[in-house]
Amino acid sequence: MDLLFDSVQSAVLLLMSFDAELFEIVLVSLNVSFSATLLASILGIPGGFVIAYATFPGKRLVLTCLNTLLALPTVVIGLLVYSFISRRGILGPLELLYTQKAIIIGQIILIVPVIMTLTIAAISRIDKRYRMTALTLGANRSQMALVILKEARYGIFAAVIAAFGRVIAEVGISMMLGGNAKGFTRTMTTAMALEYDKGEFVLSVALGITLMAFAFAINMLFHLLQGRTGHDVV
Repeated sequence: MDLLFDSVQSAVLLLMSFDAELFEIVLVSLNVSFSATLLASILGIPGGFVIAYATFPGKRLVLTCLNTLLALPTVVIGLLVYSFISRRGILGPLELLYTQKAIIIGQIILIVPVIMTLTIAAISRIDKRYRMTALTLGANRSQMALVILKEARYGIFAAVIAAFGRVIAEVGISMMLGGNAKGFTRTMTTAMALEYDKGEFVLSVALGITLMAFAFAINMLFHLLQGRTGHDVV
């Protein structure tokens, strides 16, 4: 108990001192997580919209696969991407392994199903009368899509926030594809694992406090948007 109290006290002092190493790690985490979330959103939101409104053979199978991918372990994604970007892989000449780009690729694969699934759920809750009204008033398909996206915006924002929370807290992909290189690919989660193995609890606890603060803020925003979504539907 004394160890935990002393570690937390020292970690708070480390945070208040604006330690350069700590904030360097935080910046790397934010960079890869924001980049992965942005790119995954560009892919996942339109994909979710198309799946939600399109009618095609095997749609139920696609939805089942997306729901299955939500539980895909990060180590499996790490192994998959590693097989492609390692020196013997198809993308080996690009020298992506142990870079932030490699982490971003893995994280995109991790959260695209999250964004697509939650986008589908958000759009599916929109009353079909919005679509019919837009078409009746002479809107084309693009304009109709914008109307639906506007109505589902809070649910879609919630999907993006949930995806960001997923990647900023993951460790398997960052460790396997980033290599935990100091100043380059060391994220909050990989640094915490390293410091714990070394028996250095202060930096690990400080990073844990920072990560929990981000997680709390993300979840507060997520629940706020969920509340707005529910209110709009009612």
